[in-house]
Amino acid sequence: MASEETSSSDPVTTFGGPPAGEAGGVLTIDLGAIFDNYRALTVRVLPTECAAVVKADAYGCGMEQVVPTLTRAGCKTFFVAHLSEARQVRALAPESTIYVLNGFIAGTGAAFAETHALPVINSSNELGEWDHFVQTSGFIGGCGIHVDTGMNRLGLTIDETAAVAARMQTENHGMALLMSHFACSDRPENPLNDQQIRQFREIRVLFRGIASSLANSGGIFLDKSAFCDLVRPGIALYGGNPTPGKPNPMKPVIELKARVLQVRSVAKGGAVGYQSAWIAKRASRIAVIAAGYGDGVPRAAAQTDGTPGRDVLVAGKRCRIVGRISMDLMAVDVTDMPDGAVRRGDLITLIGDGLPLDEVAAQAGTLGYELLTNLGRRFHRIWKV
Repeated sequence: MASEETSSSDPVTTFGGPPAGEAGGVLTIDLGAIFDNYRALTVRVLPTECAAVVKADAYGCGMEQVVPTLTRAGCKTFFVAHLSEARQVRALAPESTIYVLNGFIAGTGAAFAETHALPVINSSNELGEWDHFVQTSGFIGGCGIHVDTGMNRLGLTIDETAAVAARMQTENHGMALLMSHFACSDRPENPLNDQQIRQFREIRVLFRGIASSLANSGGIFLDKSAFCDLVRPGIALYGGNPTPGKPNPMKPVIELKARVLQVRSVAKGGAVGYQSAWIAKRASRIAVIAAGYGDGVPRAAAQTDGTPGRDVLVAGKRCRIVGRISMDLMAVDVTDMPDGAVRRGDLITLIGDGLPLDEVAAQAGTLGYELLTNLGRRFHRIWKV
């Protein structure tokens, strides 16, 4: 993504995407909040090391801006999903340790060595392919070992991991990290959390001498027994609530505003949008907004005759999205706003300023993760420090 910034060694506000006057809206990302969120998590888990998950373009917030911010905050270890993302992090944080969560793909060994990234091994077959590369290349960068303790997604079984532990008796075993992943850490009452902590504790005894990691964002707010040697927050860094149902301990990071293109009258009984899915039950005024599912607004977010819809902020007042959301547009019912309070060219708030990320996601029937990672590239972007 292109960016413009002043020439200074100090952090500065940067801009990206189309110019503000040419865009349908403005996305503001608070890098200072990301910095503070990382430092708050670091203090919470001391003396455990706090890493950072920056996959999916740092959860949609911009890897080029977020990784240097986290580095300034003291982060030395990063987790990504793909090798291509590891290359990005390496260019931005040359001295960091980088783990690739999706593991090793045959034929990519040279690229791992060049990037000096560590694959997280997720299966016995993958381990065999990695071993072959190491033996034929002499690469000594190491790898992570992922043990599945209950997610049933990626990872070696408990028995497979126990067999791998025999390597610990060799001088050059090549393992740098043992990790697992919580399935339900955002629900502290779920018994699977304790089961996973117990299983991981039992297996990590066999891997004394290398670092261990279990806790994600939610895990950081469970019992300290989940901390191990390294925690891996993701969503919490970007303002998502790691403790659903409780006040969010993290600072909000994003604010999203979109432009009013037109304010129009709709007669009682008139339909709005595709499939005439919303019918005006009174004479109404509708603001047409320059944002749609092509910009990451969930199509299910609008009010139809069968769904409640979600709120946006218009001049500080909550109003409902109505009718089907289309690729580039959506409609907002502003009937109860005073005449003249909503005009063409105004910006309304979709996320932020009293509309928290997680509330917006819940109203749309999705998660903050999905909203963040789908943030559109057609918005003008501001990264403030």
